[in-house]
Amino acid sequence: MEIKQLYREIVNEHNLNPEHRGVMENPSLKLRGVNPSCGDDITLQLRINDEGIIEDAMFDGSGCAISQASVDMMADQIIGRNKEEALKLASTFMGMIRGDVTDEKEIEELDEAAALQDVSHMPARVKCAVLGWKTMQEILEHPEKSEN
Repeated sequence: MEIKQLYREIVNEHNLNPEHRGVMENPSLKLRGVNPSCGDDITLQLRINDEGIIEDAMFDGSGCAISQASVDMMADQIIGRNKEEALKLASTFMGMIRGDVTDEKEIEELDEAAALQDVSHMPARVKCAVLGWKTMQEILEHPEKSEN
Protein backbone atom coordinates (compact mmCIF):
# COMPACT_ATOMS: atom_id res chain seq x y z
CA MET A 1 0.00 0.00 0.00
CA GLU A 2 1.27 3.43 -0.90
CA ILE A 3 2.16 5.60 2.12
CA LYS A 4 -0.13 8.47 1.03
CA GLN A 5 -3.03 6.05 0.78
CA LEU A 6 -2.28 4.78 4.29
CA TYR A 7 -2.22 8.36 5.58
CA ARG A 8 -5.57 9.08 3.90
CA GLU A 9 -7.04 6.02 5.60
CA ILE A 10 -5.71 7.13 9.02
CA VAL A 11 -7.22 10.60 8.58
CA ASN A 12 -10.50 9.10 7.36
CA GLU A 13 -10.69 6.72 10.31
CA HIS A 14 -10.17 9.51 12.85
CA ASN A 15 -12.73 11.68 11.08
CA LEU A 16 -15.43 9.03 10.71
CA ASN A 17 -14.87 7.24 14.03
CA PRO A 18 -13.34 9.74 16.44
CA GLU A 19 -12.49 8.13 19.75
CA HIS A 20 -12.43 11.41 21.68
CA ARG A 21 -15.58 13.16 20.43
CA GLY A 22 -18.11 14.00 23.09
CA VAL A 23 -18.88 16.18 26.06
CA MET A 24 -16.82 15.61 29.18
CA GLU A 25 -18.42 15.95 32.61
CA ASN A 26 -16.52 18.34 34.86
CA PRO A 27 -13.45 19.06 32.71
CA SER A 28 -10.55 20.85 34.38
CA LEU A 29 -10.19 23.11 31.34
CA LYS A 30 -12.49 23.89 28.44
CA LEU A 31 -11.95 26.21 25.49
CA ARG A 32 -13.65 26.85 22.17
CA GLY A 33 -11.51 27.09 19.05
CA VAL A 34 -12.89 28.53 15.81
CA ASN A 35 -11.49 28.76 12.31
CA PRO A 36 -13.72 31.42 10.73
CA SER A 37 -12.21 30.99 7.26
CA CYS A 38 -13.79 27.56 6.81
CA GLY A 39 -16.23 27.14 9.68
CA ASP A 40 -14.35 24.66 11.86
CA ASP A 41 -15.66 25.07 15.41
CA ILE A 42 -14.54 22.86 18.29
CA THR A 43 -14.70 22.90 22.05
CA LEU A 44 -11.72 21.16 23.63
CA GLN A 45 -12.10 19.72 27.13
CA LEU A 46 -9.22 18.47 29.26
CA ARG A 47 -9.19 16.67 32.60
CA ILE A 48 -5.91 17.23 34.44
CA ASN A 49 -5.09 15.51 37.72
CA ASP A 50 -3.34 16.98 40.79
CA GLU A 51 0.05 15.83 39.46
CA GLY A 52 -0.51 17.83 36.26
CA ILE A 53 -1.11 14.80 34.02
CA ILE A 54 -3.75 15.06 31.30
CA GLU A 55 -6.05 12.18 32.22
CA ASP A 56 -8.58 12.69 29.46
CA ALA A 57 -9.17 14.88 26.41
CA MET A 58 -12.38 15.26 24.44
CA PHE A 59 -13.73 17.58 21.80
CA ASP A 60 -17.12 18.53 20.51
CA GLY A 61 -18.12 20.59 17.51
CA SER A 62 -17.99 20.42 13.76
CA GLY A 63 -15.62 20.96 10.91
CA CYS A 64 -13.91 19.46 7.93
CA ALA A 65 -12.34 16.01 7.93
CA ILE A 66 -8.84 17.39 8.53
CA SER A 67 -9.79 19.49 11.57
CA GLN A 68 -11.80 16.68 13.15
CA ALA A 69 -9.19 14.00 12.50
CA SER A 70 -6.37 16.24 13.71
CA VAL A 71 -7.99 17.09 17.06
CA ASP A 72 -8.85 13.41 17.62
CA MET A 73 -5.23 12.38 16.90
CA MET A 74 -4.02 15.15 19.20
CA ALA A 75 -6.20 13.86 22.03
CA ASP A 76 -4.66 10.40 21.56
CA GLN A 77 -1.20 11.89 21.90
CA ILE A 78 -1.68 14.12 24.95
CA ILE A 79 -3.58 11.76 27.26
CA GLY A 80 -1.15 10.52 29.89
CA ARG A 81 1.28 13.39 29.38
CA ASN A 82 1.99 16.48 31.43
CA LYS A 83 1.54 20.06 30.23
CA GLU A 84 5.15 20.48 29.09
CA GLU A 85 5.10 17.25 27.08
CA ALA A 86 1.77 18.18 25.45
CA LEU A 87 3.08 21.65 24.55
CA LYS A 88 6.25 20.13 23.07
CA LEU A 89 4.14 17.84 20.88
CA ALA A 90 2.09 20.85 19.77
CA SER A 91 5.28 22.72 18.90
CA THR A 92 6.53 19.75 16.89
CA PHE A 93 3.18 19.43 15.10
CA MET A 94 3.06 23.15 14.23
CA GLY A 95 6.65 22.99 13.02
CA MET A 96 5.86 19.96 10.87
CA ILE A 97 2.87 21.71 9.31
CA ARG A 98 4.93 24.88 8.64
CA GLY A 99 7.73 22.76 7.17
CA ASP A 100 10.20 23.87 9.87
CA VAL A 101 10.45 20.44 11.52
CA THR A 102 11.67 17.81 9.09
CA ASP A 103 13.59 15.47 11.40
CA GLU A 104 11.91 12.08 11.03
CA LYS A 105 12.62 11.12 14.64
CA GLU A 106 10.83 14.25 15.91
CA ILE A 107 7.92 13.71 13.54
CA GLU A 108 7.62 10.06 14.63
CA GLU A 109 6.83 11.32 18.16
CA LEU A 110 3.54 12.60 16.73
CA ASP A 111 2.51 9.03 15.93
CA GLU A 112 -0.60 9.05 13.69
CA ALA A 113 -0.70 12.86 13.62
CA ALA A 114 2.36 12.63 11.35
CA ALA A 115 -0.14 11.53 8.69
CA LEU A 116 -1.04 15.21 8.33
CA GLN A 117 2.46 16.22 7.22
CA ASP A 118 1.37 16.77 3.60
CA VAL A 119 -1.10 19.44 4.75
CA SER A 120 1.91 21.78 4.72
CA HIS A 121 1.58 21.72 0.91
CA MET A 122 -2.07 22.81 1.10
CA PRO A 123 -2.09 26.34 2.58
CA ALA A 124 -5.89 26.53 2.69
CA ARG A 125 -5.99 23.46 4.98
CA VAL A 126 -3.23 24.43 7.43
CA LYS A 127 -5.64 26.30 9.74
CA CYS A 128 -7.89 23.24 9.75
CA ALA A 129 -5.08 20.92 10.82
CA VAL A 130 -3.75 23.17 13.58
CA LEU A 131 -7.06 24.27 15.16
CA GLY A 132 -7.16 21.62 17.89
CA TRP A 133 -3.45 21.94 18.61
CA LYS A 134 -3.63 25.74 18.88
CA THR A 135 -6.67 25.48 21.14
CA MET A 136 -4.78 23.02 23.37
CA GLN A 137 -1.75 25.34 23.50
CA GLU A 138 -3.96 28.29 24.40
CA ILE A 139 -5.76 26.53 27.23
CA LEU A 140 -2.59 25.03 28.73
CA GLU A 141 -0.64 28.29 28.52
CA HIS A 142 -3.59 30.45 29.67
CA PRO A 143 -5.84 28.35 31.92
CA GLU A 144 -7.57 31.54 33.06
CA LYS A 145 -9.32 31.55 29.64
CA SER A 146 -11.11 28.30 30.49
CA GLU A 147 -14.84 28.51 29.80
CA ASN A 148 -15.99 26.30 32.66
